Amino acid sequence: MTKKLISFLMVLGFVGLMGTGAYAAEEPAKKAKQTPQKLYLTPKEAYSMLQKDPKHILFVDVRTPAEVLFLGHPTGIDKNIPFKYIDYSKFVTTKKGKKKFASWKNPNLVAEFDEELKAKGLTKNDPVIVICRSGDRSGMTATQLYKAGYKKAYTIVTGFEGDMSKTKPHRRSVNGWKNDGLPWTYKSPASLFIPKPTPPAGK
Repeated sequence: MTKKLISFLMVLGFVGLMGTGAYAAEEPAKKAKQTPQKLYLTPKEAYSMLQKDPKHILFVDVRTPAEVLFLGHPTGIDKNIPFKYIDYSKFVTTKKGKKKFASWKNPNLVAEFDEELKAKGLTKNDPVIVICRSGDRSGMTATQLYKAGYKKAYTIVTGFEGDMSKTKPHRRSVNGWKNDGLPWTYKSPASLFIPKPTPPAGK
């Protein structure tokens, strides 16, 4: 292979990176985290994007309001738009016979994203970065946004708290926004949250 050809291929690779904003976290193995657009970010990549152009990116945390209030959230999120809501006063039994709190998906998810885009003066062509606890809900949210016409719906693959440790039971200490040492806070002004919708019948 000649030096000219090698140089040409290197230029092509650089242009390809520029076309995707040079952000390309690996596709997660877990299906719940995967999205049709394959726009994956590590927390540090997301933070870098936000530092460069915060006014033209919508940054949303899709965990429950309780998680945001009691576990903290990334500094600088625009809104908390829950992927689902949890009723901590009611238990249900799963198919595997386990007890868990009742929950229901947010029926206004995409509409609430649309509203926040408009409030920030953005469109569906602008980047949207979604974060949750460990990447599942943000991946599913990004998929819904893609189906609704969003062109750049990014998901932070390890979320705010990160994946569960394989060596420390019940500990999320291996990755994620907090474990990467990125700025976060417990301060949650009322303007960060949206009114909770009425749960569907039977929920």
